[in-house]
Amino acid sequence: MRTPLLIKKASGEMEPFSSEKLKRSLQRSGAADMLIDSILRDIDSWIYDGISSRKIYDRAFSLLRKKTLGTAARYKLKRAIMEMGPTGHPFEHFMGQVFKRQGYNIEVAQVIQGHCVTHEVDVITTRDFNQTFVECKFYLSQDKNANVQVPLYIRSRVDDIIKYRKDLPKFAGYTFFGGVVTNTRFTSDATAYGECSGLKLLSWDYPYGNGLKDIIDRERIFPVTALTRLTTPDKQKLMEQGVVICSQIFEQPALLDILALDSVKRQKVMEEIQALAEE
Repeated sequence: MRTPLLIKKASGEMEPFSSEKLKRSLQRSGAADMLIDSILRDIDSWIYDGISSRKIYDRAFSLLRKKTLGTAARYKLKRAIMEMGPTGHPFEHFMGQVFKRQGYNIEVAQVIQGHCVTHEVDVITTRDFNQTFVECKFYLSQDKNANVQVPLYIRSRVDDIIKYRKDLPKFAGYTFFGGVVTNTRFTSDATAYGECSGLKLLSWDYPYGNGLKDIIDRERIFPVTALTRLTTPDKQKLMEQGVVICSQIFEQPALLDILALDSVKRQKVMEEIQALAEE
């Protein structure tokens, strides 16, 4: 039995390579078993001691992309969310679309009055006389987690907003909530405080079975950054115009006009979007 090879994580730490871990990530992308076995054999024959986890990911992604565009796009989903930076504003609009596609009326990047001061709110969701004020915490590193200071701060802001709105005739009969969304994870203290204080928390994998990655895949709300047929500048141009999810382009192909793509590339982009919608 050979000694497990060590790979370098993004944090610089070394850990044993796990083919089972890679297999699970490929399974989550929806790849077929035969394709997964083929990729695992390729990686096993190519990997070497000290290789970075990024290089392993890039090779697996390249092999997936040659076979199926939709699966490849889903495989890079977590990294695609990171590519919505560096400002975090596209992530706010993305979350607005996530809530909108689940049946909420949404407002993004609003400045609203509280009892004591005004507040900038990333996303306001409204449905059935329930209104939630959502803060979006976007991080550029998967190793950065939202700590307890985040929900502590948001709880105080939300309470100030609720204190003002609950007595306005416009909002008679409404119930108000606060929420925090992050593209990474919460620390255990952040989760404990959030739950105890009544905040709605949503992270990459929390709540279990209904985290951000689960919602995206179930509802097919894929960010435009997941597309493999567009360049990074192309994706930035779309996001600057508020085009943050693939469904927007699927429903209005004319949104691609700002990119001045030739007919062949445009068709390939639409085929990839179609694959994401159907696979």
